[in-house]
Amino acid sequence: MKRSTLLIGGETVATTNHMAVTNPSNGEIVGYMPLAQEADLDRAVAAAAAAFKGWSRTSNEDRARACRAIAEKISEHAEELAQILTREQGKPLNGLGSRFEIGAALAWTRHTAELDLPVEILQDDHEGRVELHRKPIGVVGSITPWNWPVMIACWHIMPAVRAGNTVIIKPSPLTPLSTIRLVEIINEVLPPGVVNVITGENSIGAALSAHPGIAKMTFTGSTETGKKIMASAVATLKRLTLELGGNDAGIVLPDADPKAIVEGLFWGAFINNGQTCAALKRLYVHDSIYEDVCRGLADYAAKIVVGDGLDEASILGPVQNEMQFNKVRELVDDARAHGGRILTGGAPMERPGYFYPITLVADVDHGVRLVDEEQFGPALPIIRYSDVDEVIARANQNPAGLGGSVWSSDAEKAKRYAVQLECGSVWINKHGAIQPNAPFGGVKQSGIGVEFGDEGLKEFTTIQTVLS
Repeated sequence: MKRSTLLIGGETVATTNHMAVTNPSNGEIVGYMPLAQEADLDRAVAAAAAAFKGWSRTSNEDRARACRAIAEKISEHAEELAQILTREQGKPLNGLGSRFEIGAALAWTRHTAELDLPVEILQDDHEGRVELHRKPIGVVGSITPWNWPVMIACWHIMPAVRAGNTVIIKPSPLTPLSTIRLVEIINEVLPPGVVNVITGENSIGAALSAHPGIAKMTFTGSTETGKKIMASAVATLKRLTLELGGNDAGIVLPDADPKAIVEGLFWGAFINNGQTCAALKRLYVHDSIYEDVCRGLADYAAKIVVGDGLDEASILGPVQNEMQFNKVRELVDDARAHGGRILTGGAPMERPGYFYPITLVADVDHGVRLVDEEQFGPALPIIRYSDVDEVIARANQNPAGLGGSVWSSDAEKAKRYAVQLECGSVWINKHGAIQPNAPFGGVKQSGIGVEFGDEGLKEFTTIQTVLS
C-alpha cells in the first residue's frame, strides 16, 4: 500500500511516520498519510515565501494561462482522482458523487482562470487621479474538510494563485490522499513552491494557522474550529476567509406543489449524504400540505440505492467517519425519544462500514437536537408550521446563517420571504445550488468573507490606493 509524501518546494518529502487512511465503506486501508512535523511546516513556509517573490510578479495573463493549464491537467486525471476520492471519502463514483465532484473542481478552476481584477479609476480630473490597485497578499494557508476535499481544495488554491499568492494546503487527515495527488498534478504546471501540501493530524493545522509566515488563512469546516483559527490569527493580524457550519432552513409555503418539489427537497438535503455545509438541514412545511410532503419524500427516498461507493449502482454511500456516524445516530435517537415520527430509516444499516440509511423524522420542533444542531449526515427533521411570518422568525433564531430556501408556486412571493432569511445565500425552489460566478459565504456564526467570482478573488488581495 502506497505511503504518500509531502510536497514542498516542488519536491517530495518523506516523513518518518505515517497514518493509515481507511475506506468508510468497509474499513480497508487505502493508503498512508505522511505525518508532518513543525520543521516540515517551516520548510513549506520558507519555500512558499521564496516562490512568492517570483509568482507575485508574473503577469495577469501568465497566471490565467497557468490556471487554464491546471484545468487541463485535472481533466486528464479526472478518473484517477475520482477513484482515490471514493476510496477515502466513501461517496459513490456516480450520481452526485466523486465524478461529479471532480467535474465541479474542474468547472471552478476554469471559471477562476478567466477572472480579472483590473485597476479601478476612482478619480481622474483636474484635481488629480486616484487608482485602486489589488495586490497579492503573500503566503496563504489553507485547511480543507473531508466532505468535498478536491472541490474545496480548488476553491482555496485557484483564486489564491490566480491573484498571485502562494499556498500551503493542509487537508483533513480523513481524506488527504486525493488532495496530495491534486497538488502533485498542479505542480506539473506551476513553479516550485507556489503550491505545497503538508498533511498530519489536527496539531499541524493549528501550527499552520498560527505560523507568523502565513499572511492569510482560508478555512472550510466547523464553526468551533473556525473560532480557533480566528483566535490564532490575532498575533499577526492574518486575513481570514472562513466558511463555517450551517443549519440551513427550507420553508415550504402553502401554495407549493408537493409532487413538483419533492425531488429538489430531497437532493437539497441529501446531496453527499447530507454531508454538505449548505445542505438543507431543517425543513419547515405548512400544515396544509405537511403530510403530502412527508409522504412524497419517503416515497422518493425508497428509490435511492445506498451502498459501497465503488459499486456503480450506488447513489449514496456511507457516512465518512465514526464520529459523524455516531452523531447522526445520537441525534435521531434523541428525536425519536422526544416524539419524532420516523418516516424512513432511523437505525444503522446492518453491514460493515459507516452506513446509516436516509432518515426522515416528522413531528419534531425547536428544542430537539436534530433541529437545533447541525446533523451533517443523512437525517432530516420535518417541522410543521401554520403562520409564514412566524416561521421565518423561528428559522432565523438559529445562530448559523449559511444558506436557506423558500419553496412556492409563486417565485416572486417566495423571493419576498426569502430575503427575510438571515443567511449568506438563499434559493427559490432549490437548495444548495452554488455556482462559480455567485459569491458564497455565511453570516452570523457561519463564517467571514466570501468565495467564488470576483468577490471571492478579491479576498486574496490587498488594496493599494495610488494618488497622483
